[in-house]
Amino acid sequence: MHKTFFLSLIALLGFSQSLIAQTNFWNSRKAYLGQTLPGDTPKIFAPGLLTGKGEFSANRTAISADGKEIYYCTNTTWANDQDLKVKYFKYDGKKWIGPIILNKYLEAAAFSPDNKTLYFTSDDTANVVFRSTRTKTGWSPTTRYLERNYVMYDFMPAKSGNKYVASNGTWGRGINAWRFSVMPPSDADTSIKNMGTPLNSPGFNGDFFIAPDESYMIISAKETKHFECELYISFRKKDKTWTTPESLGPLINDGTAHRYGQYVSPDGKYLFYTRGESPKDCAIYWVRFDRLLKKLKPISS
Repeated sequence: MHKTFFLSLIALLGFSQSLIAQTNFWNSRKAYLGQTLPGDTPKIFAPGLLTGKGEFSANRTAISADGKEIYYCTNTTWANDQDLKVKYFKYDGKKWIGPIILNKYLEAAAFSPDNKTLYFTSDDTANVVFRSTRTKTGWSPTTRYLERNYVMYDFMPAKSGNKYVASNGTWGRGINAWRFSVMPPSDADTSIKNMGTPLNSPGFNGDFFIAPDESYMIISAKETKHFECELYISFRKKDKTWTTPESLGPLINDGTAHRYGQYVSPDGKYLFYTRGESPKDCAIYWVRFDRLLKKLKPISS
């Protein structure tokens, strides 16, 4: 009896120390590739580390729940996906290792809520979501996960099981019919729901980030015909409708540019997004976000 209690206590203490170690990693100097943390003004994330010769970093960042894996995309042009790659860095307990190529021709990496699966989409096969699952040595080869008769761009799952995408659904053809949309938890259910206004506006509605608990959504808004845009945020109300999207402010929306691949780190502190006026200056930026979120969040909704 006493021995069982003692062993249980040891296991509990070990589990607690593991949780503390994970929490401490986020606050350590080694987190985020050891980069100097940004303030309220966005700056390029890890300049010189992410890309090879002729490449730029772009698209959505994805970070593991413990902060020790960072995934992103590189390319050499906006014109095609010939050189598109998903790359990552991994912390081995002492140092960051990378960049390592995970796959080619795919993009928009997104973790499952349990961190055991990575999802990807493809511009060339826009009606398919791909996935890789964790193995003892890394990740399985990428396979097809969902296939539909509509677009599933920027696929991102939430903790509830709901799956968010930008899509033309059953309501239109062409890129100007794309709407921020939600799919049900069951993979067998092929239905899709247009999230409507005020989230969606006339024309193209594509890039977004959905909070894991679905409490807010960051969207690329005010899209021009050349896809320059700004980042806006909308909050889900208690009745499950959404607030009118609001600008993230002039420090982020600092002039005409493409802004996409928005992503908030698992610790909730930083917003990552791709910004570029052309491929030559396209890069992943990051900025302190938790303070801005608190400032913009309605007192009651």
